[in-house]
Amino acid sequence: MVISSKQGLERRDFLNFGVAAGVFVAASPLRSGATAKGALKMEELSLSDLQAGLTSGRWTSKALVAGYLARIRSLDQAGPKLHSVIELNPDALAIAAALDRERKEKGPRGPLHGIPILIKDNIDTADQMHTTAGSLALLDAPAPNADAFVVQRLREAGAVILGKTNLSEWANFRGKGSTSGWSGRGGLTRNPYALDRNPSGSSSGSAVAVAASLCAAAVGTETDGSIVSPSNACGIVGLKPTLGLVSRSGIIPIAHSQDTAGPMARTVRDVAVLLGAMAGRDPKDTITESSRGKSVEDYTRLLDPAGLKGARLGVVRSFMGSNPHMAKAFTAALEAIKAAGAELVDPVELSTSAYDDAEFEVLLYEFKTDLHAYLAARGGAVKDLKALVAFDDAHADQELRYFGQQILQQADGKGPLTEPAYLKALETCRRLSRTEGIDAAMDRHKLDALLAPTGNPADVTDLVIGGGGGGSCSSPAAVAGYPHLTVPMGFAFGLPMGLSFFGRAWSERMLLNLGFAFEQITRARRPPMFHPTVRL
Repeated sequence: MVISSKQGLERRDFLNFGVAAGVFVAASPLRSGATAKGALKMEELSLSDLQAGLTSGRWTSKALVAGYLARIRSLDQAGPKLHSVIELNPDALAIAAALDRERKEKGPRGPLHGIPILIKDNIDTADQMHTTAGSLALLDAPAPNADAFVVQRLREAGAVILGKTNLSEWANFRGKGSTSGWSGRGGLTRNPYALDRNPSGSSSGSAVAVAASLCAAAVGTETDGSIVSPSNACGIVGLKPTLGLVSRSGIIPIAHSQDTAGPMARTVRDVAVLLGAMAGRDPKDTITESSRGKSVEDYTRLLDPAGLKGARLGVVRSFMGSNPHMAKAFTAALEAIKAAGAELVDPVELSTSAYDDAEFEVLLYEFKTDLHAYLAARGGAVKDLKALVAFDDAHADQELRYFGQQILQQADGKGPLTEPAYLKALETCRRLSRTEGIDAAMDRHKLDALLAPTGNPADVTDLVIGGGGGGSCSSPAAVAGYPHLTVPMGFAFGLPMGLSFFGRAWSERMLLNLGFAFEQITRARRPPMFHPTVRL
């Protein structure tokens, strides 16, 4: 793990955080509920909780940052060694102090003013931090010359970028037999609910950091499953937005037809707050122009605890799998939804088998084109896929010790995006996932949204065999470019599982409202206890 030495807390910062502020303590790794007399434990604090404390003067943004930094040291670097944070922002305390002064002089900018946020290490920041996608190949590359548009939006909203999170290297698009949550730069991220279990990926670090309350909220990215799958495995709320709602500029790409950043938090309301700050039209990413008139500044306004009443929802059982614990939790979730007044259409057929191969073909083609464009703009020794493959071969003891880079090599063999093979695969994906997929199912049954279990409980991490995805219902919405929300649904032997709400393009408000209502009636989320293994 790479942690900048420049960001060490000075003694006065600890005094401000631990004594003068009188509000925070760094939790013991295995006794997360323990607090000193008169202290407020950091676990599970929502954005509203944190903002209320800032408004009342109970604490400052600088004290918040100091508290989270101490908690990261306690749980991420020591204690259970979660390894979710790949690098800390050496300027975080100074930024927080400046935002505290601004609050006093001008008032807050909004609900994220002074709030510490972690972002995935494939999102550019023009500061003292690196952006590497977890690969040592980019560690010495020039710093990005500008913040990613998403980061720019967060800074404008007053958020403190606390640091970068670990991820499955190259967003898990490198080689066969990969292990989710591992990168050559950041090592292996561990699931806080059972340390021998996998956090899933590729936004592994973001999910773990949120679950363990190492930040107020985090940003992940998804091509297919990389937000919703780790959110499922780590018991948090995650949203993959409609393609075009959130800018892709300044994010290390896989494929422009599916890539998007998205919010990850412990509650639906917090995800809604973060989404409002992240969304926006970006001149550098023309697809965001399609969001004109379809996005809102405040996604929390329409959240209704009774939002399930009268909703017509389709149950997609084809993603059930064979896990009896997931089936039991899913059945209980459906009963709770029906009791809340929703009408269920059960089952609704939705399959991905007809376009699985076409999706992979699209990703290979777009990865080569999109990554070459990113690397050319970034500069540095690694300018294309050939150079990246050569770097990994030269550093095989660090980069290739567990799995290879067959996907990089396959992508390098593809031609331009004018080739018939690519165009045919892209048309197949869009037609089968949209027109004949989600849209057709929702039209046929007159649905407001679709429901499915997000995935299985977390797998045991196995660096020899690889894996860790745990199954997912992510592909329909991912390939279509449509929104997908996962919300904690239940537990199996202490391992969390999520419920997915997905539907038509630009239906974020509907999905957030449904997920919020489900969250309020079930209150399924529980904080992790950092056990070494599952307690049977």
